[in-house]
Amino acid sequence: ARRAALVAGGIAVAVAVWIAGPALLERLALFRVRQIELVGVRHLAPDAVIASLRLPEAASVFSDTRLLTDRVKGLSGVADAWVVRRFPAALRVWVREVEPTAFVPSPRGLLVVDAAARALPYDPARSGIDLPVAATADSGVVGVLARIQSVDPALFHEINAARRIGRGDVLLEWGSRRVLLGRDAGPEVIRAVVLVAQDLAARARPYV
Repeated sequence: ARRAALVAGGIAVAVAVWIAGPALLERLALFRVRQIELVGVRHLAPDAVIASLRLPEAASVFSDTRLLTDRVKGLSGVADAWVVRRFPAALRVWVREVEPTAFVPSPRGLLVVDAAARALPYDPARSGIDLPVAATADSGVVGVLARIQSVDPALFHEINAARRIGRGDVLLEWGSRRVLLGRDAGPEVIRAVVLVAQDLAARARPYV
């Protein structure tokens, strides 16, 4: 009976330490956050990602990482994120950014937009993004560019500009040539364009 009581007492102490431990440890200076590691940040401003954490002064690595993760996920341009502890005094923030698809001219210069033509907080001058220029933030035009980006990245990077003509067709400026696609062009059409261009080049057939 005495042994059983000792075991029960030990379990109770362990549970108490497990529950109260983080609350006690986060008060120690040893565990105050002194470093934040960013992983996957290419186009977002690092300072903006760090600011999104909204860490108070003397924040501890025992801060609620789920809450911190949700804060980073709420930042424009973030597709997914998670925050993990790096003992004794660091937080590692993993970020998956929204893929940029096109530039769109604006009074403030070139804006970066995603596949749905939504503006992204990316600074082209800082991150060196290389994207085609869409004449306007037209979801149909940008949607075609996004499909090309996923089907044939090599072709995507050769496109200089895109704009809508007629009843919604998309005109692509591909180097010195132009390619006309319907706004509903699917992967098979995009692949066909590439194959035709390769065939004409192999036979040295001139075309515009």
